[in-house]
Amino acid sequence: MSNIVFRHHWRRVKDVPLSWKTSRKVMQQKIAWRNGTRSMSSEAGESYDVIVVGGGHAGCEAATAAARMGATTLMLTHKIETIGEMSCNPSFGGIGKGHLVREIDALDGVCAKICDKAGIHFKILNRRKGPAVWGLRAQIDRDLYRKYMQEEILSTPNLTVKAAAVEDLIIGEKNQQQTDCSHGNADCHGVILADGSKLYSKSVVLTTGTFLRGCIHLGLEQRPAGRIGDEPAIGLAKTLEDAGFTVGRLKTGTPPRLDGQTIDYSKLQQNSPDDNPTPFSFLNKQVSIKPEDQVVCHLANTTSRVGEIIMNNRHLNIHIQQDSHGPRYCPSIESKIMRFGNKGHQIWLEPEGLNTNIVYMQGFSITLPAELQEQCVHSVPGLENATMTRPGYGVEYDFMDPRQVSPSLETKRIGNLFFAGQINGTTGYEEAAAQGIVAGINAALKASNKPAFTISRAEGYIGVLIDDLTTHGTTEPYRMFTSRAEFRLTLRPDNADLRLTSKGYNVGCVSNHRYKQTQYVDDKLSESIDLLKSIHMTANKWQQSFHQLTCDVPITGSRPTHISAFELLQYNNVTVKLLSDVLPENKVLKDLAEDLQLVHRLQTAGLYDHLLAQQYQDIEEVKLEEELVLPTDIDYDRMRLSNEVKQRLAEVRPTTIGAAGRIQGVTPAAIVQLLNYVKRKQKLSGKDSILL
Repeated sequence: MSNIVFRHHWRRVKDVPLSWKTSRKVMQQKIAWRNGTRSMSSEAGESYDVIVVGGGHAGCEAATAAARMGATTLMLTHKIETIGEMSCNPSFGGIGKGHLVREIDALDGVCAKICDKAGIHFKILNRRKGPAVWGLRAQIDRDLYRKYMQEEILSTPNLTVKAAAVEDLIIGEKNQQQTDCSHGNADCHGVILADGSKLYSKSVVLTTGTFLRGCIHLGLEQRPAGRIGDEPAIGLAKTLEDAGFTVGRLKTGTPPRLDGQTIDYSKLQQNSPDDNPTPFSFLNKQVSIKPEDQVVCHLANTTSRVGEIIMNNRHLNIHIQQDSHGPRYCPSIESKIMRFGNKGHQIWLEPEGLNTNIVYMQGFSITLPAELQEQCVHSVPGLENATMTRPGYGVEYDFMDPRQVSPSLETKRIGNLFFAGQINGTTGYEEAAAQGIVAGINAALKASNKPAFTISRAEGYIGVLIDDLTTHGTTEPYRMFTSRAEFRLTLRPDNADLRLTSKGYNVGCVSNHRYKQTQYVDDKLSESIDLLKSIHMTANKWQQSFHQLTCDVPITGSRPTHISAFELLQYNNVTVKLLSDVLPENKVLKDLAEDLQLVHRLQTAGLYDHLLAQQYQDIEEVKLEEELVLPTDIDYDRMRLSNEVKQRLAEVRPTTIGAAGRIQGVTPAAIVQLLNYVKRKQKLSGKDSILL
């Protein structure tokens, strides 16, 4: 396979045109490559700080994060034109997932900004509950997302991109001067390409998606592929297995695509976007698409006939016969029928872009033979005459037990090697991107011999995601939900920047521009809270004022003589606009009411203020446990613990007492013994504390 190199430019993406300057730059690059001025022979043995393998959502975040931190970074991908490909659903965000996108953006990641440019239908989910668990979500134009992501990737300073297949890793003995034995006895020093050429680096990040020994299933047909049209990574999978990593198999699937012009929408329920789209990125006040130009989605339901076709033809579906586990929370239609019965199951029909008629059948992943898929489609009301442009199919692939990586996502078996994305057993663009940005940051830090960057469960959903994976592992594709987080009131989508941007800035992955904006917002929010807290009236006076505006606010319970305007925000029908109407003479308050983004933050802070004291106390207790560090060379066999507990601790090798306590099967009594054991060891070594 020829190795194509592109630096700081982009290529044409299908039918989406590039500017004439960009087109000329690409053409000049191609001519130079064809003339041999950038041949691989002249770059043999080249070296980088960080090499990222994969151009999917994890790879894009990892590569740009490392490059932002000043590391000379190389992204290796099978095809330049598939960088940023949305391989499955044409959407980003959702309940829990939207939190991850906001946190990625807070760390200066790229996916949120791209979504704001490529989004065609924006909607906040879960509004019936409090804003702490709202789910920001958007339908995305596939072509635009890929175009904008490639522009971002191929114009990022310090980042080089090559089209090349990685066949092997360069593994060597650990530097004798290194005392850290928490990452095995060997280090990764680069990669070996399919043509045998070697590329050296100080860190390597693997974001292989579904490509490790990937196999596509359609009916009884099987063929090796990471996805339709792309070859699997066989050699790399064997390398990891030979290196001693525990390998498992997972499976996922994708639904058929339909020609939207052949759908009878009169039989379907319409789902409209929000009138005022909410951007994913904190840097944007609005999204690119005008509210009135947004597309609509539609809801359909299966019939009993769909279930009959599936149940009568299970013998023709090899995918559902596999022992590997599929996604519990995004199951195939076959799994739904077999698990929940032959009742009506929802199907969301989602347009794939502004300039295409293709419609995605969300919730209808299926792997029957194509002709039977077509029968199922035609059994859905509204789709009786729909044309199936592409059948659904299943993918089975290797993943590594994520308990083999540390919270920095560096592997415990081989130093300088990081895993991110589906290789760690997750599913979803957002989960992959969240891991990618953490792995990219830490790969750059490791290349500079700096301490690792980690996010705790108390700091972000990214921390919850990584802690769940590295502590518990997974036997099925892991998906994020708000229910997985203990501290939902503080880990809100509206304050992700206030929680994480400063932390990211301190390690060098956040720009000065974003950091200053976040500081400005933080200051303005504090000033606004102080302003509202300074405004006091008695409960009766407030109620009289609200009554004059024909607004009923039931101020109940035991209240002090005077109540601040800020305290009133805990009532659902009290808004900053209402308060400004009550106090029209307060010009500062009136101006504040016109800043809609700041008002949303302010009202959310006021809504949860009376509930946060206990949560902050809980967070401090968790932080204390997380600061109790366990030695990397601890011998669990010498401890008086049950064999099961010893085995689980030895498998995971938790880095803190807090992490040890979250391992399934490790009892509170075992934690006490572990704590006492470590304290005795520290005392014998002359150390007074095991606190960081």
